[in-house]
Amino acid sequence: MVDSEIKRQLVIIGGAEDKEGDCQILREFVRRAGGTKARIVIMTAATELPREVGENYIRVFERLGAEDVRILDTESREDGSSSTALEAIDKATGVFFTGGDQARITSVLKDTEIDKAIHKRCSEGIVVGGTSAGAAVMPDVMIVEGDSETNPRMEIVDMGPGLAFLPGVVIDQHFSQRGRLGRLIAALAQQPAVLGFGIDENTAIVVTDSQFEVIGEGSVTVVDDSEVIHSNVDEILKDEALAVCGARLHILPHGYKFDLKTRKPILDNRTVTTAAAPAA
Repeated sequence: MVDSEIKRQLVIIGGAEDKEGDCQILREFVRRAGGTKARIVIMTAATELPREVGENYIRVFERLGAEDVRILDTESREDGSSSTALEAIDKATGVFFTGGDQARITSVLKDTEIDKAIHKRCSEGIVVGGTSAGAAVMPDVMIVEGDSETNPRMEIVDMGPGLAFLPGVVIDQHFSQRGRLGRLIAALAQQPAVLGFGIDENTAIVVTDSQFEVIGEGSVTVVDDSEVIHSNVDEILKDEALAVCGARLHILPHGYKFDLKTRKPILDNRTVTTAAAPAA
């Protein structure tokens, strides 16, 4: 179950976000981090090119007006208790995880003093963001790797511990671009989460407490397994096709919202129409 009682601000990006034009998603991250008073820490644990990737984000965030932007490069678990890093996180108004390899993030940071410090600051109201691999680590159980453009089978996806900023869900990124619906459904079948979020490139979910809003040029695909009436997951071998009956699917473009408590889209004043059944 999604823990929707925790106060939090998260910007979870499906990867390949605009860094050259209007920068809608990164602009929203800076705004939530304090605008021209924002103090942002860039976490580069996911990438093998921390300086290059980090400096790219420094340029974007500074162009958008952030007051202070710095890279926090953690190459090993020993770096996870760095006093300099902990001081930077304590003063930060925003923490941003870059893309790369999500397994690198958890192997270096999970359960370290830095990990605990970011969770503490998140509970105090700072914004935590992540793109691509930085998005994948947001749940408590994450997709480590898997096959795209294929039908759901247990063998196509490997799961592992995430950083638990948004527990009780599964998140996949580059979603439409890489055809990952089958992999998301297979991931949901492997662990107790009932909600899966597939986030397109240059698209994000902006989480505020117990709901999120979609921003960006693509869509977010929500798979809700809470009312599944049949699954063959206990009957098949790992290379055999997975059956799931009764799952709900929502496609949410820019401006649409979703309630994590009720597991329903928030339609506000939108008109909902239902097509009439054809005449017999």
